[in-house]
Amino acid sequence: QVQLVESGGGLVQAGGSLRLSCAASGGTFSRYTMGWFRQAPGKEREFVAGISSNGRSIYYADSVKGRFTISRDNAKNTVYLQMNSLKPEDTAVYYCAADRDRPLVVGTTTWRYDYWGQGTQVTVSS
Repeated sequence: QVQLVESGGGLVQAGGSLRLSCAASGGTFSRYTMGWFRQAPGKEREFVAGISSNGRSIYYADSVKGRFTISRDNAKNTVYLQMNSLKPEDTAVYYCAADRDRPLVVGTTTWRYDYWGQGTQVTVSS
């Protein structure tokens, strides 16, 4: 069973930066497309960024394009989300997820992903 553990969340002022990490275990990380999603209170979980298994295909939500960067280190079984120029509207619980069936295609919907982490809270104050 694949386990995903996020870390790096916290409280930051608007304009600040955070780097989220997601460590995977129990599976073949290098074969999975990885995604970051977020969920704010009272809202549906939404796609933030995704990266294919080989890192060649990357996709961002329009709301974070130019501010967030997703990357992965297959040797460390870890995917990262560098978040810069944070805004109060970025406040949410951030989840990483793994798609085991489509290693070269980045999906943007939650149902495409098979494994999920427990989430890490990101709070951006104004």
